[in-house]
Amino acid sequence: MEPRARILVVDDEANARTALGELLRDQGYAVETAADGFKALPKLEEFGPDLLLTDLKMPGLDGIELMRRSRESDPERAVVVMTAFGAVETAVEAMRAGAADYLTKPINLDELAVVIERALERRRLRAEAGQLRQRLSDRIRNIVGSSAAMRPVFEAIQQVAPSRASILITGESGTGKELVAAAIHEHSPRAGGPFIKLHCAALAETLLESELFGHERGAFTGAVGRREGRFMQASGGTLFLDEIGEISASIQIKLLRFLQEHEFERVGGNQTIKVDVRVIAATNRELLARVKEGRFREDLFYRLNVVTIDVPPLRARRSDIPLLAMHFLKRYANENGKTIDGLTDEALERLTGYGWPGNVRELENAIERAVIVCRGSVIGANDLAPTIAPQASASDAPPIPGATLAEIERHAILKTLEHTGGSTSRAAEILDISTRKIQYRLQEYQRAPEADAPASPEADPRPGDADES
Repeated sequence: MEPRARILVVDDEANARTALGELLRDQGYAVETAADGFKALPKLEEFGPDLLLTDLKMPGLDGIELMRRSRESDPERAVVVMTAFGAVETAVEAMRAGAADYLTKPINLDELAVVIERALERRRLRAEAGQLRQRLSDRIRNIVGSSAAMRPVFEAIQQVAPSRASILITGESGTGKELVAAAIHEHSPRAGGPFIKLHCAALAETLLESELFGHERGAFTGAVGRREGRFMQASGGTLFLDEIGEISASIQIKLLRFLQEHEFERVGGNQTIKVDVRVIAATNRELLARVKEGRFREDLFYRLNVVTIDVPPLRARRSDIPLLAMHFLKRYANENGKTIDGLTDEALERLTGYGWPGNVRELENAIERAVIVCRGSVIGANDLAPTIAPQASASDAPPIPGATLAEIERHAILKTLEHTGGSTSRAAEILDISTRKIQYRLQEYQRAPEADAPASPEADPRPGDADES
């Protein structure tokens, strides 16, 4: 039989030490004993106890110093101290130093059993919490990046994951919004449940309604049987709705009802169904602007927007480009059976100087192509597509006089976006212009970096309906 736990008993009184050891062995523990603190030190390393049960007053190395040495070798090890009845103040001092509990001599055996079980349970809970944190760390490591612009994203994932709140993830197409949603799910209490995804812009209204809520047999032409929708599939887990800004008014009403009541009916059905699903939505649109235009319900916006996580574009986190490039290089070199050690300085210069309008997804595709065409052990500049080239820098202010109004505006927009970590809404507030104007300008800069004034300053860029996050 596996022992319940390993306990090291340290006491300079031989009779007490022997009696405690025998009692704890009878209770199913693996036990080692030591006559003083110095003799206990090697056993801390060799035996590796889960709990240290030590007397406080011992010649040479006393219990408090032994406890300090124990914490150095294993900070999570539980410690219970024993002391004479008249030395409780010393025991309190030991607890301030990190002891889980204390016992007064002579030892009450029933109290001993309770105190030891309680101390080991605390150790177990701390270990489980550490494992959960590690799971999150592992999952977040899939979102490659260490830039200042990404820190708020990592912090937000850790803060919101344990809650039940609906979350809205914003950011341009290709920034990795789905990875953020998956990381939130993985560290939530729903991690054992399903993580279901649906791209709302990829389906017509009638198909989207059926995909979300399911349908009954005969609900429409081709409905030859009952079908469970994504809400049912996600029961007990998380439903990720990508490009939520593209759903129709009628589906907005049904989604709002679900967020309020956690219930719905299948298409063509009358039965009300309740499910426990957390909704995480994502969009590359400015939803508040669509609310003001009357194209998105205000009440639904606020239901979805309990917590917002804004994922910055790649151009706002250029320091992450080498990390991302190596991440994708290793993946695709392995998939294609190639040995490629890295990238040349010239290739990295081209990657970090490019504007990446398609964000991380475009970088991934560029590295996959480079891996396929590469004939050597490193990816060089010639292995990159010709379109991957440094663009004009906006780091230096245009000369005044000497610059056009369009050049000055370009510099102001790009520097403000750099300051806000790529947030178009915050940049718009600072510059006192509309977010749509900033989006329109960015699309122009990506098409023609040195272009002058646009034809329609307030035009809505309206990226394609099939864009992915």
